[in-house]
Amino acid sequence: MKKFFDYILQFGNLNQQQIDLISNKAKQIQLKRDDYYLEAGKISQQFGFIIEGIARVTYYNNKSEEITKYFIEENNIVVDLESFENQIPSIAYVQAVTDCKIIVFYKKDWQELLNTIVGWDLIVHKIISKALLQKVERISSIVAHDATTSYLIFLEKYPNLANRIPLSYLASYLGITQSSLSRIRKNIR
Repeated sequence: MKKFFDYILQFGNLNQQQIDLISNKAKQIQLKRDDYYLEAGKISQQFGFIIEGIARVTYYNNKSEEITKYFIEENNIVVDLESFENQIPSIAYVQAVTDCKIIVFYKKDWQELLNTIVGWDLIVHKIISKALLQKVERISSIVAHDATTSYLIFLEKYPNLANRIPLSYLASYLGITQSSLSRIRKNIR
């Protein structure tokens, strides 16, 4: 829980009573590699924070090919916000790339925190804004460049991820084939 509170306290202040209430509502779950945190077609029931591990957000295109939209690493939130807030089915899958430990808040408990803690909604708004900006940055840094440049940008921005995720997922994220990624990697060594 310390990592979680270190993270949220960047966005606002909480007193000990508020921290205790949040702690009581939090649950820790563990996902094994390849387990799903959320599946397309299901309604997101939890707001999470990754303590350990990496998850990826994927979808299937119109050719039934699995596409990796982005990765979520430690010390970041994991939630399909539209599904969670509006209680509608998700259009994406969120899958553990590695074994993960995630702190989660179920919808009912999350709503209770929003209704009980003064200023919690502002903290949450700041957390979500940061996450959305990161998401846009992750996607735009890939779309605007050729494959080699995109890979180099990925390595620069996420140096701890490249050796922890399968090449097939990274290739999908970059929008190239795995063999193209292998060639790029060989050429830049």
